[in-house]
Amino acid sequence: MKNLMEYKDYYAKLEYSSEDDIFFGSIIGIDDSITFEGKSVPELKKAFHESVDDYLDMCRKIGKEPQKYYKGSFNVRISPEMHRKADLLARSKKMSLNKFVENAINDKTKQETAF
Repeated sequence: MKNLMEYKDYYAKLEYSSEDDIFFGSIIGIDDSITFEGKSVPELKKAFHESVDDYLDMCRKIGKEPQKYYKGSFNVRISPEMHRKADLLARSKKMSLNKFVENAINDKTKQETAF
């Protein structure tokens, strides 16, 4: 089951509340908090599209970049043993540990998609 929806290169994480009997979602990959809801899937999709359109319009009006800025670096915490194994494997392939991890992430994201 996929719990993401895409519109205009924006993505929303979707959930369902059995307590409230409603679908709801939030836009991910932006620096703001935008949520929406609907009683049915078509209603949810319409609310998501309207939320993205309203957000983009607001960003245009205030001169803000709508997409979250990703600098291309992040910390990864792994066990010392996994760190050692990855380093040894990277060196055996004559590449840096950074390049090894980048290749691994690239391979994994080509195999699987969230949507």
